Amino acid sequence: MHPLPTRRSVLAGAGGVVALGGLGTLAGCARDAGGAHVALATGAAAGVYHRLGAALVDVWRTDLGAVTELLESQGSVDNVGMLASGLADVAFCAVDVAADGAVDGARPDRPLQALARVHDDAIHVVVPAGSDIRRLADLRGRRVSVGAPNSGVLVIAPRLLATVGLFPETDLAASHLGLGDSVAALRAGSIDAFFWSGGVPTTGVDELARQVPVRLLDLSEQVDALRRGYPVYDVTTVPARTYGIAEPVTTVSVRNVLLTTARMAVPTARGLTRVLLDRVDALAAADAAGRSVDPRTAIGTQPVPLHDGARAAFADSKPY
Repeated sequence: MHPLPTRRSVLAGAGGVVALGGLGTLAGCARDAGGAHVALATGAAAGVYHRLGAALVDVWRTDLGAVTELLESQGSVDNVGMLASGLADVAFCAVDVAADGAVDGARPDRPLQALARVHDDAIHVVVPAGSDIRRLADLRGRRVSVGAPNSGVLVIAPRLLATVGLFPETDLAASHLGLGDSVAALRAGSIDAFFWSGGVPTTGVDELARQVPVRLLDLSEQVDALRRGYPVYDVTTVPARTYGIAEPVTTVSVRNVLLTTARMAVPTARGLTRVLLDRVDALAAADAAGRSVDPRTAIGTQPVPLHDGARAAFADSKPY
């Protein structure tokens, strides 16, 4: 496991940005970003990105006076495409996608940079509670949604399946559904399982579990093999009673970051990041996953570099 850098070590190299000075208060940041247009790419309406994004654009609008727009998307890969095309100014993204640049058409004149680390996602492999699917290898020949096109789910699902020698194109009856459609298909019995990457609990999965008993596959046997090839992933536990499951489940986690590009003005990035750090309470109120957004660890966006404006915001902020 690669240790996260400390806030102090990251800021040590930010002297030129820190020296901007004089705007350490929230009011100063509001002057920096006031009136800026900020389009935020999120995700599916039933997912965590969208719920947290709605809260975030609200505080950017009220606290900064920014003109905000909330964009739905298929997920991380779609979001990077929106940044690359200029359709979005800021986007939620899983760090594996951000690190890989896993999107067609990303342009070198818009290199990805981060404003902050936000919540961590847990990989869900959801099956009906009564299913005979007990392990990842049991998905062979089954009807499985491996994620919507241009989603982060569709990046990690094949990587996980490869650890047990399965490939979606040849070994599964694979479909490419977003969260809402995956939930509906499992409820209707038209698929046997679906992959999802989201905060715990994810509202869409939670609502499904209240109607149809479900289980999550334990991925403890796959974690080490996955991390050997992709050290950006980590291990986490979904607690017992989440989604009505009886026992805790070991699975894979991936950090999420709030992305922008190097084209964003330093004052704008500084203001947006500062308000995020000051208003984590709004994210916690919007979704359970928002409770894990922590100003003390929000600087840990590696391997994606921090935007200079974000560095300045962390330097402005109080020592949490």
